[in-house]
Amino acid sequence: MSHHDFLVGTFNTPQLYTLRFTPPSSHSQPGSLTIVHRAKAIGSHSWLHLNPPRKDGTRTLYATAWTDPPSVVAYKVHSPTQIDLLGSAETKSRSGYVCASEKAVYSAGGATGEVFSIDPESGNFTSPSSKSQSTTSTTAIPPLQNLSFIDAQVQRDDGSTMDFGGLRHGAHSADLSPDNKALYIADIGRNCIWTYSVSPDDGTLTLGEKHISPRPNDGPRHVHPHPTCQYVYSLQEHTSIVDVFATSNAGVNLTHVQGVRIIPDDEHEKDYWADEVRTSLSDGDKPRYLYASTRGLTPGKKGFVAVYKLRDDGTVDTLATSPYSDSGSNNELYAGLLYMYETPTSGGWANAIQPGPTTNGVEYLALTDSEKGYVFVLSWDGWQIKEVARTRLDEGAGAATAVWL
Repeated sequence: MSHHDFLVGTFNTPQLYTLRFTPPSSHSQPGSLTIVHRAKAIGSHSWLHLNPPRKDGTRTLYATAWTDPPSVVAYKVHSPTQIDLLGSAETKSRSGYVCASEKAVYSAGGATGEVFSIDPESGNFTSPSSKSQSTTSTTAIPPLQNLSFIDAQVQRDDGSTMDFGGLRHGAHSADLSPDNKALYIADIGRNCIWTYSVSPDDGTLTLGEKHISPRPNDGPRHVHPHPTCQYVYSLQEHTSIVDVFATSNAGVNLTHVQGVRIIPDDEHEKDYWADEVRTSLSDGDKPRYLYASTRGLTPGKKGFVAVYKLRDDGTVDTLATSPYSDSGSNNELYAGLLYMYETPTSGGWANAIQPGPTTNGVEYLALTDSEKGYVFVLSWDGWQIKEVARTRLDEGAGAATAVWL
């Protein structure tokens, strides 16, 4: 029976988990999800990024590390059960997300961010002055470039647990366009998306624009580019809306074209903090669906996963019909909504979705929960979302994000 593996990091334990998902084979043979490996990590990893396979079949995993001082980390993934530390690099503030090309790693968090050079052969961090030489895990790595997001507004950090060292009031994510020409940094506190052009030579950044969100209270948390690079999707943490922007000038200029809501019409945005946005994987450069998730702000408030229909060009298909088309809501923010799934828990700090494999026409997604430490696999058959498998991490481990191997 075929299976699919993925990695999960946590918010509060120094481990990387390998989980194995076996899809259901029939109504009598349900799906299963099991922990098959625990790799020792240098700290808790709230965000994971996996680069494409190298010629030898290995992959490089980059992760945020909530260490003291904060850092970003590189691991070599030889197989689902062999994961070795390559090295780490300190960041000025706690990183929210990390992403990477073959030349550089990008980190953003709170008031600051960094660009780090990486060795193209090993994937490890390397000093900008000695790019041909990989470094050891104990070598101090200077950034290739430092970023600051403070302008007229001072960085706020109220010191609370949910502020995560300024992440809720500053820059939160870093995402490359698929062609590696543009970088997008969502800044919750400054209510904007910072766009940068990327040097093809060394990966350094040049500021494109500070794009203010459509609403004064949006709080952009994440920017997910469409595979064609012609559109990006901005998840708004405070309003539980996903906005669609057309791109121009090699991706660095944005024009707002659409917005969709990802909580039910009768729910109030103040009870949620939106978490993640992704496109489906099953149709290559023409993903058919947009997935977005929200978290409940309190343990008793469950979150949601919304599915919207996409056109081939990447815009939301507002003419798509579904049971929600006749729900009685005249709100244009729900045009194109196919399904709204209530999650088993609030999601805690997570409720992050990650699309995975498609089997027999069914798309599977990983959903992480830090409230109780669950990891779920959901199925989407074009009609409804169902939970098909779940497992629970070790006691005290709050699941953060997942990446499929």
